[in-house]
Amino acid sequence: MGAREYPSAPIVAVGAIVIEDDRVLLVRRNHPPRLGQWSVPGGAVELGEAMEAAVVREVAEETGLAISPVAHIKTLERIERDSEGRVQFHYLLIDFLCRPDATEQTPHSASDVSDARWIPLSGLRGSQEFILPEWTLTVIEEGASQMRGRAVDRS
Repeated sequence: MGAREYPSAPIVAVGAIVIEDDRVLLVRRNHPPRLGQWSVPGGAVELGEAMEAAVVREVAEETGLAISPVAHIKTLERIERDSEGRVQFHYLLIDFLCRPDATEQTPHSASDVSDARWIPLSGLRGSQEFILPEWTLTVIEEGASQMRGRAVDRS
């Protein structure tokens, strides 16, 4: 894979909005961009890898959890420029709603993250500990809403 910083082309990446009950899985990033910040698990799609396989792999690598993708939620684009205006990072982010394969799995930090935790959905907005960009909060809320709708549909 090419360089992630100052890439020659956009990098396709996946994100996992893993919802269990009224909690979401978050990780603390160990590498730029967003070094030390909280986000949803995910990462770059490898050449020849299907997007859904990539999201399963990334969650397992970062948290040790086994998950299943449920639905595509949203595709976002993130372009970050350096002080000279050059593109430092350019990601096409494809976010998937996911569910854990088993209940009561305990995440642990691995590979590219320094921490992994289940966080109550009710405590995300306005949290002083789990500060997330607005676009991340919005996609988590969309995923939670879809998951609640799916639970209603099953009964």
